[in-house]
Amino acid sequence: MAMTENEKKISEKIASVCERLHVSQEELARRLGMSSKSFANKLSSGSFSLDSLEKIAEVLSVQFVYDFLIPQGQGDEKIFRLGELFCGPGGLAKGFQMAYVPGVKIEHAWANDFHLDTCKTYIRNICPDRPESVICEDVRKLDIAKLGPIDALAFGFPCNDFSQVGEKKGFNGHYGPLYTYGVQALKLYQPQWFLAENVGGIQSANDGFAFKKILNDFRHCGYRLYPNLYKFENYGVPQSRHRVIIIGIREDLPYVYEVPSSGPYVKIDTTCKNAIENPPISANAPNNERTKQSPNVIARLKYILPGHNAFNSVIPDELKLNVKGAKISQIYKRLDPNRPAYTVTGSGGGGTHIYHWEEPRALTNRERARLQTFPDDFVFEGSKEDVRKQIGMAVPCAGARIIAEAIMKTFAGIPYDSQPCNINPKGVPLT
Repeated sequence: MAMTENEKKISEKIASVCERLHVSQEELARRLGMSSKSFANKLSSGSFSLDSLEKIAEVLSVQFVYDFLIPQGQGDEKIFRLGELFCGPGGLAKGFQMAYVPGVKIEHAWANDFHLDTCKTYIRNICPDRPESVICEDVRKLDIAKLGPIDALAFGFPCNDFSQVGEKKGFNGHYGPLYTYGVQALKLYQPQWFLAENVGGIQSANDGFAFKKILNDFRHCGYRLYPNLYKFENYGVPQSRHRVIIIGIREDLPYVYEVPSSGPYVKIDTTCKNAIENPPISANAPNNERTKQSPNVIARLKYILPGHNAFNSVIPDELKLNVKGAKISQIYKRLDPNRPAYTVTGSGGGGTHIYHWEEPRALTNRERARLQTFPDDFVFEGSKEDVRKQIGMAVPCAGARIIAEAIMKTFAGIPYDSQPCNINPKGVPLT
């Protein structure tokens, strides 16, 4: 008997969700306690009961109602035209593309970054049919008024001066004031919502003044604010990556954003070993070239245990580093295979690559991209060093997807599991 249209859509949706979450159908069958053949037969016939769908949703740690039930009578789809400043290689945009909520969609409108290979990466993976929509130019020279109307704005403004690593210049640095170009876009286009992203250290920059100033500037553009420090390893990302993300909803709109709960993701295996090895990376995967290690580096790494670095390991004198004052360091630090990776950054020189827990080598860029939850068919443009920087600056796609779906459900009036915002600075009226 031929599948009904509804059964066909359910089977297609299961396959789509598996692809989106990088779970093979064979792996899903194993987790369900079924043979691959039995699961394949059900998938080809669409013969899933409601109980079966709920079990699949539980195994995949997704919301059953929104990811599997086929919407009936939803009417016209609501589309948010998205503009991006400081777009990077497209971690946010890819996560937005992966997001699924019935009747709501986020579509690329335009994007800007100043680095040519980064823009090429974004075009190739996000908008290959509209290369002209990505403007490769310093934001300080960009004519924001000519970019075009949008319904949503995303900007991960440069974090160099707010990071806990480095000189911590805040507003006194070269990059600190660049958030003001996001403010300009908000004032000009008045999108329905925005997402701004930065490192956790932004909260303490300039003795806390910088963060309050930024929030007040966003607030004065006419938005209710929902700032939160997201620990992405709690949301299924195989990396300890902590980022402040501010969601703003235009104050004339009736919607209230809520931080998505991390509860549905507690069962996901977030160990770096699982992320890199399951499934195995194809031999011809893009951006998977190995870094050449000197004999000294290889010898040094052999003395460093998983999860340790060059300063808390017993290393022969001839292989020790001649660096003073390094107490807690990621220099020649090896991953712990039983934990999420430490934070992926764009650095690599002087022993700051991320190092494999077992093999005496740095990770490949494709392995680093796995830790950032980029799908394996996401191809980065540029030299190996350029690609490493692009991956390090990006927002994890899986984290972006979760936040995007919360925003989409907010506007669709669909309830979802949530938890309170964990940032509420004194002296800043957020709503």
